[in-house]
Amino acid sequence: MEAITQLAGQLGARLLGLGAQVTTAESCTGGGIAEAITRIAGSSGWFEAGYVTYSNAQKTAQLQVPAELFAQVGAVSREVVEAMVRGAQAHSGARFAVAVSGIAGPDGGSPEKPVGTVWLAWGDGPLLYSECRLFAGDREAVRRQTVEAALSGLIRLADGENPAQG
Repeated sequence: MEAITQLAGQLGARLLGLGAQVTTAESCTGGGIAEAITRIAGSSGWFEAGYVTYSNAQKTAQLQVPAELFAQVGAVSREVVEAMVRGAQAHSGARFAVAVSGIAGPDGGSPEKPVGTVWLAWGDGPLLYSECRLFAGDREAVRRQTVEAALSGLIRLADGENPAQG
């Protein structure tokens, strides 16, 4: 919890320096990224909006993720998280965005996408980056690691670096 709060504070300092806003589009973290951001006093100066789109229907309704993607590649995919970033940016007007979709467990995994598989995507204006990570541990651990990776990636992105590490 402390490490996540520190990351959120670092992100806030960078975004304030840039005069920029961030938005989140979350599935497997259930709003955990937005919650971490809003722990920081003054986050209203740099956090625009958070979208918790747990179901595929809401990913389409709130973020305009094309419904056909779910049948083609599944909710836990590069294409879906990249579309979530673009939808969140379009609706919020924020320059920066992060999106996550994954299998936190304990059920729902498959040989192709085991429990702990998480796709993350980050956007900075027109720039778009994504990566697939495989996190170890139980549901809570997978969700915590996802929040940490999302925030760390946003910090790198705000610093002008590629946020993807995998």
